[in-house]
Amino acid sequence: MHANETDVLTAARTWRYDAIQSPTPSDVVSEVFASDVLTMDELRQRLSKPVWKSLSATIDRGVAIDSSIADTVALAMKTWAMEKGATHYTHWFQPLTGSTAEKHESFVTPTSDGAAISQFSGKELIQGEPDASSFPSGGLRATFEARGYTAWDPTSPAFIMRHSNGATLCIPTAFASWTGEALDLKTPLLRSSECLNTAATRALRLFGDTETASVGSTCGVEQEYFLIDEAFFFRRMDLALTGRTLFGARPPRGQELEDHYFGSIPDRVLTYMTDAEHQLYALGIPIKTRHNEVAPGQYEVAPIFEQSNIAADHQQLVMQVLRNTARKYGLVCLMHEKPFSGINGSGKHLNWSMSSDTGHNLLEPGETPHDNMQFLFFCAAVVRAVDRHQELLRACVSSASNDHRLGANEAPPAIMSIFLGEQLTDIFDRLLAGKSGRSRTHGLLGLGTPVLPPLPRHAGDRNRTSPFAFTGNKFEFRAVGSSQSVSFPITVLNTIAAESINELCQAIETKIKKRQTFEMALVDVLKDVWKRHGRIVFNGDGYSSEWHAEAKRRGLHNIPKSVDAFDRLLKPEIVELFSSHNVLSNRELEARQEIMFDQYFKTVNIEGETTEWMARTQLLPAALDYLAQLASINVEDSRAVDRSIGSVAAACDALSDAIEHLSEQNAELGGDTVHSKAHHMCSNVLPAMQDVRTAADAIERLLPARHWPMPSYREMLFVK
Repeated sequence: MHANETDVLTAARTWRYDAIQSPTPSDVVSEVFASDVLTMDELRQRLSKPVWKSLSATIDRGVAIDSSIADTVALAMKTWAMEKGATHYTHWFQPLTGSTAEKHESFVTPTSDGAAISQFSGKELIQGEPDASSFPSGGLRATFEARGYTAWDPTSPAFIMRHSNGATLCIPTAFASWTGEALDLKTPLLRSSECLNTAATRALRLFGDTETASVGSTCGVEQEYFLIDEAFFFRRMDLALTGRTLFGARPPRGQELEDHYFGSIPDRVLTYMTDAEHQLYALGIPIKTRHNEVAPGQYEVAPIFEQSNIAADHQQLVMQVLRNTARKYGLVCLMHEKPFSGINGSGKHLNWSMSSDTGHNLLEPGETPHDNMQFLFFCAAVVRAVDRHQELLRACVSSASNDHRLGANEAPPAIMSIFLGEQLTDIFDRLLAGKSGRSRTHGLLGLGTPVLPPLPRHAGDRNRTSPFAFTGNKFEFRAVGSSQSVSFPITVLNTIAAESINELCQAIETKIKKRQTFEMALVDVLKDVWKRHGRIVFNGDGYSSEWHAEAKRRGLHNIPKSVDAFDRLLKPEIVELFSSHNVLSNRELEARQEIMFDQYFKTVNIEGETTEWMARTQLLPAALDYLAQLASINVEDSRAVDRSIGSVAAACDALSDAIEHLSEQNAELGGDTVHSKAHHMCSNVLPAMQDVRTAADAIERLLPARHWPMPSYREMLFVK
């Protein structure tokens, strides 16, 4: 039996055995939820009142941590963790790789008499010192400068990560260099949350709100991913090395029938999902939905809203748990933005809003948004922020992998725009025109039968083609990539919103000083925002060519390539934005741009070399073997043989020529800087890779399945 046939049978049969060996727990969710999290309530019960009062001041109001209570908190944390079975602890942080990092330390400490005790001090809780030499820093420190510090983030609770033979206490931390620059994604996120808090509370005071003490952003992150059988994954060098298929002819059936979306979830996948959700519940992650996505083999999971810092931490854990759990079921979880060509890729929809400590969502329109001027103020601030910082929003979701997805008829285009819906757009139009009266009401949606009740019609329909859509009481940033950390996009949203809120507040305050009433000043400011920035609102089809032409007429930016978006990061207005709000210094921003270029270059360089290697050592030899077999057929005057030989020979020549051209481009790295190298990869290596793929995919359609040396799309996508 041929290897490919064996793979298909193995993939189809293995699950039946795993189903017996790996039963899924069925504990009550209410008993499991946050059982592996050191919640605030759990920590409060383990601390004295004075210690808890001091710690809660840090958590709730940002008061500097009192080092004198650190030993007491550390003892409580260690005791709780060991009760949960933990033998080690780690400072869990988010370096600029985009993933997480950890160095495990044992609680066990030898004593002078040859015994051992468990120990965890306040100093070890507050600060760690992992080797920082091998993490990307973008020039913030030289390779030989290895010192880096992790600092405990008490606003994000500690948790237990379990493995097959034990458990580890994970302490969320920030990561900084010896000289104090942020080497991570968490530190700027925390800084941006503080500047948003300052700006939003300032605005609420103008509206007469004296009760709100703080405002923060809240997020709910939808995660899309693919599952394939590991029998296929490990026979695909491209998947193993790059996370996506560099070759693969489209099968006769893809997603055309649209039967996978929201369809019945296969038992194997549903069992896997249930297991993963059980682990996520234990980690306090409020997973709410799961379903089949559009493409075959594609799925989605999403939580409800949380405070943004915790949501970002949780999102990293979601990816980790999904990947780790898949292996238990003979599956591999793919989170690349475009693992398969010709079908939908995967995104990570970032739902973002602002909420007060009193529980009020500042982006909640209420029943009458035309009367809710406070909502219109914050909505206008977001409109202004997105229009002013289109390039920054495009840059914060840019990567080599996301370029394969953005702009296609499956994901928001590379033009940043806002969808508000007819009702809100009409409200702002009326404000600008000075028209009184009520705006369009949302009314009820009749379903055409008396058996079904009428449903409230939302203020606007959903627009899946918009990169930044208002969806009822939040904005959905749909351009974020599925493999990406959400920390930097949240940081950007927080910061640009804070800037706009502050400037609108300043404009209102200036008018009030000139003896204008607050109400009139507010209306004038909202009019000005809509007049200057309403161009960013587009409620139509973002995929259409007409929108591209219209966006150009409006003066909006269209940035299809990430390398061009990276170039915009150091524009003066972006540098000023981050530095003036103390979110990122000039040096920290330069470092992040350098890392983005470096990661792009390395990603495409790995893909280019993998493409050349696979084509030269696997695909072309397979085609030549088949060509030799055809040539050896001793049949005279056979048109079928002659045609086959001609077709395969021509395809082999085309593939061979494409490989040689790619080899030349791979050898020419593009210069001495990561900037020039990244641009070379974009302009020269990627097109050369595509030429190789086009030739190889043509050969795949000509060769018998037993000659093709790796699993095909039709196998990977449809064998579950």
